[in-house]
Amino acid sequence: MSDDVGTIAPHGGTLVDLRVTGPGADALSAEAINIPRVAIGERELSDLEMLATGALSPLTGFQTEADYHAVLETMHLSNGLAWAIPVVLGVSDADAHRIGGASSIALTSGPDAPPVAVLRLTESFKRDKPKEALAVYRTDDLEHPGVKALFEAGDTCVAGSLEVLSLPHHSDFTNYRLTPSETREAFRQRGWSTVVGFQTRNPIHRAHEYIQKCALEIVDGLLVHPLMGATKSDDVPPDVRMRCYEALFGGYYPHDRAMISIFPAAMRYAGPREAIWHAIARKNYGCTHFIVGRDHAGVGSYYGTYDAQKIFEEFEPGELGITPLMFEHSFFCVRCEGMGSPKTCPHEDDDRVILSGTKVREMLRAGERPPVEFSRPEVADILIAAMRDQAEV
Repeated sequence: MSDDVGTIAPHGGTLVDLRVTGPGADALSAEAINIPRVAIGERELSDLEMLATGALSPLTGFQTEADYHAVLETMHLSNGLAWAIPVVLGVSDADAHRIGGASSIALTSGPDAPPVAVLRLTESFKRDKPKEALAVYRTDDLEHPGVKALFEAGDTCVAGSLEVLSLPHHSDFTNYRLTPSETREAFRQRGWSTVVGFQTRNPIHRAHEYIQKCALEIVDGLLVHPLMGATKSDDVPPDVRMRCYEALFGGYYPHDRAMISIFPAAMRYAGPREAIWHAIARKNYGCTHFIVGRDHAGVGSYYGTYDAQKIFEEFEPGELGITPLMFEHSFFCVRCEGMGSPKTCPHEDDDRVILSGTKVREMLRAGERPPVEFSRPEVADILIAAMRDQAEV
């Protein structure tokens, strides 16, 4: 555990660090050779990484049955602390049988990979997938990517505390992969007492830039925190997105008041509940404020446009410990001659530069830049080149 809490206390009060180092790591590695091994998938590895570094503080491992049902039913842990999405480890029937009555298991990233962690088992329980789907995703439709991933996961959950030997290996974006303790230290070095976090899994267009800069007017710093774990197959690839972020930061953001770091989570597409989960995680990274925009973490038409904002009202004032900043859909208005939203612009839709995602993709595929009022030219050029390269494969 770490007591360096920075400018805002982590969720639950203590920033967790589950990594084992020094002689303890040698002993743990030796132990891991002689206990049952379970290979876990990309999504579970993302959860393990966030548990290990404290991004999911105060959790110290995969959740128990009591916490699992408490989160589904009340959006709180069994001890009463706010929590929106269960973090559990589902295993296959074959793995559950092989684990048997073991008190500890070694977790690996693949059948022949070395152990990355040891899980001290306290219990196993049956995952109630229909209940979880309706509670977390508000649907049991298998076309929903989060529901699909849920029903493809193992039916038996194993719970217990984690002792982590190594974080999952990443060969990309290494200079941007900061742990919560590292982002907190970066904020401290910059002299930021208040920091707004921005979650994204897409390139940043002018509307996103506008709301980020609106938020930056009232805080010391901005953390653009793109999610780089598992996403839908048709989402923009991580390397393309990162080039877009770097292009924007190179020309349009104040270098001393904004920074990029990677959020290693897997995308749930859980809409409102995921907005809460994202906010709590960013609090652990040291953010005091969190932007919640239109259709946050949404997919398809499963959630109302502003459901992810309304869900914050279901918690007591101050309970989450991070301040949500709610923004409506933003756009460029040709009559206002600037960016705005329905809150600030009195004009009709015909005066507003609003493009659907489908229209933007059509333009990019045709090698055509969207209007500069919608997207910075540098970002559009990166996306056009990426689509051209993809078409040539």
